[in-house]
Amino acid sequence: MDFEQIYQLYFHDVFLYLCSLSANEYIAEEITQETFTKALKSIDTFDGAKDIRAWLFTIAKNTYYTFCKRQKIYADEEISEDAADVRFDFAEQFVDEENAFLIHRFLHDMNEPYKEVFSLRVFGELSFEKIGVLFGKSPGWARVTFYRAKKQIVEYMEAIEHEKN
Repeated sequence: MDFEQIYQLYFHDVFLYLCSLSANEYIAEEITQETFTKALKSIDTFDGAKDIRAWLFTIAKNTYYTFCKRQKIYADEEISEDAADVRFDFAEQFVDEENAFLIHRFLHDMNEPYKEVFSLRVFGELSFEKIGVLFGKSPGWARVTFYRAKKQIVEYMEAIEHEKN
């Protein structure tokens, strides 16, 4: 596959992933372009052992974090240990634009690694196995982290709904 095909196939996925990290389309577009520039420069080092989309997401994530450091925006690294089963229909919530915005706003402020794992799973459509590989962890770790992130979003949305009533 040539680089033009890679760009055409994965540009939108990388852009959506970066939108979920930055909550800003302009920043996401700029970093997406920078991501593909870096990928083009280092395509010779890609060995094909991983999924190319996961490789691009890793470049995008690192580029975004570099951008944040330049802007002196730091993500809070504190991690919650609460693990409960969550029943929540995200597709239904995303249909409503207002709820989608609220979820994106909450996601933007969410602690790592929850924010990134949720984004990779929902927006990047990566399997738990691939997410685990990106973090150097097990698929089980990725699954638990994703469900904890979902639980945080559910609690936030329930609190918003409670305030409305």
